[in-house]
This record gives sequence, C-alpha cells and structure tokens, in this order.
Amino acid sequence: MTTIQRKKSNPIAHLTPEDIEQIGIELDAIRDEVMGSRGEKDAAYIRRVIAWQRGLELGSRGVLLFSLFPPAWLVGTAGLSVAKILENMEIGHNIMHGQWDWMRDPKIHSTKWEWDHASPAEQWKHSHNELHHTYTNVVGRDNDLGYGIMRVDEDQKWHPAHLGQPFYNFVNACFFEYGIAAYDLELGKNLQTKERRRDPKFRAALKGVRRKIGKQMLKDYVVHPALSGPSFLHTIAANFTANVVRNIWAHSVIMCGHFPNGVETFEKTSIEGETRGEWYLRQMLGSANISGSKAMHLMTGNLSHQIEHHLFPDMPSNRYKEIAPKIQDLFQRYGLSYTSGPLPKQVASAWYKVFRLALPNRGEAAVRRPVEKKAPAVANRWRRAENPVPAATVHQ
Repeated sequence: MTTIQRKKSNPIAHLTPEDIEQIGIELDAIRDEVMGSRGEKDAAYIRRVIAWQRGLELGSRGVLLFSLFPPAWLVGTAGLSVAKILENMEIGHNIMHGQWDWMRDPKIHSTKWEWDHASPAEQWKHSHNELHHTYTNVVGRDNDLGYGIMRVDEDQKWHPAHLGQPFYNFVNACFFEYGIAAYDLELGKNLQTKERRRDPKFRAALKGVRRKIGKQMLKDYVVHPALSGPSFLHTIAANFTANVVRNIWAHSVIMCGHFPNGVETFEKTSIEGETRGEWYLRQMLGSANISGSKAMHLMTGNLSHQIEHHLFPDMPSNRYKEIAPKIQDLFQRYGLSYTSGPLPKQVASAWYKVFRLALPNRGEAAVRRPVEKKAPAVANRWRRAENPVPAATVHQ
C-alpha cells in the first residue's frame, strides 16, 4: 500500500490539471442534480427504515424474554444483531452525516441523533466527518488508516510490535465500538504526557465517553436482562453476542472501504493547496465499493457504495445506487480504475494487507523511494508524467 507519490507507475499520470478540474465540475453537476431533487420519496425511505429497525429491535427483545429456551435465544439474538447493524450503519451513520437534515425533522437531525454505540455522537462526528472525510487516506492525517494501532504502508517504519497487528485487528473488530470511542478520544496521543492527560478538553471528552459506555452497559446488560426474569443470563449472552456481531460486521465493511487492493494512499504534502477537483479525485482513488444485492447495500448502510459516499457524504444514502453508473462512466472516460468487488473478496484483500504489512518489507518494497518534502506545485503534486496521454484519447 505504497503512497501514490512513491509508485513507479502512477495511475493518474495521464491526467492534466484541466482534466482534474473538469472531473470536479462534472461531479458537482451530479451532486446538484440529486440534491435538488430530494423529496417525499426520500423522506419516506428513511422513516420506513427507522420504523423497520425499531420494530425488529422491539420484537427481538420481546423474544429474548424467553431466551431460556434455545430457539427463542437464536431468533432473538439474530434479530437483535440485524437491528443493531441497521441502527449503526444505515440510520445512525448517515443521519449524523447530515444526509437527512434537509427534512428539518428534529427527530432525524444530525444535531439531535444519539446512536446505539459506545462513542458519543458529537465526538464521532468530529473524528469521522471532519477529519476522516477531509483527509481521506492521507498517511499521517487520516487515522482511519490503521486506527493508530497498525502499520498500513510499506514506507512506515517496521517494528517487531507490528507482528501482532493481525491479532490487534481481530480484537479491534470484536470490540469495534470501544475501539472507535478510544480513536475519537485520540487516546494514544492524549495519554502520552501529563499535560495532555490533564487538558480540560480531553478530560471532558473522556467523561463523555465513560457516561455513554455506562448507559450502553446499563441498557444491554442490566435493564433488558432484568426484564427477562429467569432468562437473565441468557439475555446478557444474547446482547453481548449481538454487539459482537454488529462490531465485526461494521469493522469488515469499513475495512473494505479504504484498505483493499486497488485503493491509493497519499503523502501529507499532496493535499497542500488542494483544489476542489483534486479533493474529488483523492476520494475516487482512496475508496472501494462492495458489490451485492439490495439487502447487502442496506446492511452496509450503503457504504457498499463507498466511492459515491466519499464523493458526496451528505447525500441521502438511498441515492448512491442511482448515481453509481454515472460515477463509473466518469471513471471509465478518464481512464481511472473503479475499485469494487464482492464482500468476501474485499475482506480477504484487506486482511491480506494486514498480515503482509505486519512483516518487514521485502524485495523492491524494502528500498525506500524518496519523495519531495516540500509541497509540489498544483500541476504536478501527484507526480503526473511529463508527457501525458492527450486528454482526447482518455475521454473516448
């Protein structure tokens, strides 16, 4: 996963600065068309999904009142797992992106929604919406690359501790909501020094996370199990299982979005003075999709359309499928690779990199290629070829 600046073969060497800005213009047009056509059909969609999710959760928790009996435990746990996935992926994640703020419904607004998750909504929105979506796949700026616990690029210095990163990643997957909460707190950085540990902002944020985790624990491991009476312990086991299933699913989907083969990473210097068109292009190159059925798209929160989501994070998620053919056509006309594949393939590709980068570099990758330390000019920031292929050839 070498950054694009260090690659011998640059996938955008054929593009001119004019090409890149034209890509931005075309994407703005796609966005304007969709955002201008939002209406009752879209509003009915999200309200319907929320109603389904709440009905499924309520029904599953009702079944778990009888979880002392194995069939009830299996049905209730499966239903609760799906309900939690829907709440986190298609509902919570997308509402907190502001995708439904245009409805002006205070019950479905990014400033009011609090999700079924260990991370408080406000902290998550800062680390995800403001940081990840701004610095997508920029090594050293986007902490979603490895979550601060993994080596994600050949040019990162290898340390024997990286040998354990497959294990770290597995544990992170099982308890992903707590990993995200720690990530939102920038826990590793803020615990390094006494000054950081005593910083009022950090202490307030830490208090918020503790309070949120306490509420989650009370709900899943005290209140609902207590309502089950004799099935108390079985309901605790069901809730724990549903949380782990939700965590592993969310972790897998998110890894597929930015880590599979074909996804590019970038140097810090490449985003200095970045234009609108270049920001769009970085989202296109730094994201990957998951192919599948309508059910797959729903269960991933439409993050199976990760490329479209990163181009337009505040666009209603039900519209990503509609614009995907237009985005694919744009990729094709400009000679770019639209990275997509079925879930098993994308998950396997991402995990392969986790294992490979846990080991020291070998062969050509062991030779560190130099890159400019100062920010390059806009015209060649990503090391485009000196004699690019004519734009007319690319656009045919």
